[in-house]
Amino acid sequence: MTTNRTFTMIKPDAVAEGNSGAIIKMIEEAGFRIVAVKKFQLTKDRAGEFYAVHSARPFYNDLCAYMSSGPIIPMILEKENAVADFRKLIGATNPAQAEEGTIRKLFAKSIEANAIHGSDSDENAKIEGDFFFAGVEQF
Repeated sequence: MTTNRTFTMIKPDAVAEGNSGAIIKMIEEAGFRIVAVKKFQLTKDRAGEFYAVHSARPFYNDLCAYMSSGPIIPMILEKENAVADFRKLIGATNPAQAEEGTIRKLFAKSIEANAIHGSDSDENAKIEGDFFFAGVEQF
């Protein structure tokens, strides 16, 4: 089932470099409506909960350390065909392979510090959005 919502978060590297405003502008100009947004810093434990699906992978501890290294900006976005359209807007995980004009091509430094997260399915968008936002925070 396709929904009209997706989840994203601007990662610590992009927030630290002052790229949040430009990224949010690109998101809105692409027709997405921000349903929920906040800025805060994950603890290492909370990052571990979010990325628990990767807990057996060799990069897990580095990922949790990175994601708790500075403030993030999680958001729930709304638009028709939200997940697929947003994945196209952000570009490939590896910024070297991302298409010109995508968020990762413009703002990512590496595969690890790739500026932004985007849900890969409707189901994960719901799970990830609910991880960061209570129902009353989602408009």
